[in-house]
Amino acid sequence: MSPNDTSMLPAQAISDGPQPKHAQLRDILETMASTNLQPGDMLPGERVIEEFYGVSRITVRRAIGDLVASGRLRRVRGKGTFVAPNALVSRLHLASFSAEMNAQEVAASSRVLLSERATPPAEVVKFFHSAPDALHIHLRRLRLGDGVPYSIDDGWYNAAVAPGLLERDVYNSVYDILDKDFGHPVTDADQTVTAVAADLRSGPLLDVEVGAPLLHIVRTSRSGSAPVEWCSSVYRTDRYRLTSRIDRGVGV
Repeated sequence: MSPNDTSMLPAQAISDGPQPKHAQLRDILETMASTNLQPGDMLPGERVIEEFYGVSRITVRRAIGDLVASGRLRRVRGKGTFVAPNALVSRLHLASFSAEMNAQEVAASSRVLLSERATPPAEVVKFFHSAPDALHIHLRRLRLGDGVPYSIDDGWYNAAVAPGLLERDVYNSVYDILDKDFGHPVTDADQTVTAVAADLRSGPLLDVEVGAPLLHIVRTSRSGSAPVEWCSSVYRTDRYRLTSRIDRGVGV
């Protein structure tokens, strides 16, 4: 759809009533994004929407702003407003990024930003029970879904467990490589989730403004008793959601 194309806009009247006009327009645009358009498709321009529905520019901007805030739409400066990619929903179970994406029918891919053998920071050395000067595998990747950025993974991998990891296809699932090539499937992990702001390095890679909120997840993974991975990841908040089920414990 071009910025001047109105063919996909539902022919639905917006009128004075108990529901504010911006809320009526928001519902119309959300329905259009869900039924008539695909992720990545462009919406008509604000002036076109304004004239088509006979509402003010403020009404249009508020309706679109609500949908941007909820992650349904995304604005690209100088280009327009687009249907946002589907959010990746993680249910706090142990799975690789690739497996979670594939389960939700989103094509996972990666761009390798750094791959090296190096001495890791102290917290990684401690987790690996390693000598301070030992070399381990450092892999930083931009993770994409359907070609758009979702996260940056900055991972360290235990060279004693997977010495030839960098000679494998690390553009795909490292967990699969650890399992199938080295016989060390990831069996359990601990992870901590915090909120951070995009910086000058992560913002451009994730296509967000510097200062935009990101989810920061640090995961330490083991294969049985062997520590295999220490990974720090940042995720776009409009493309990644964490969900969990909480049971009431005995005696609570």
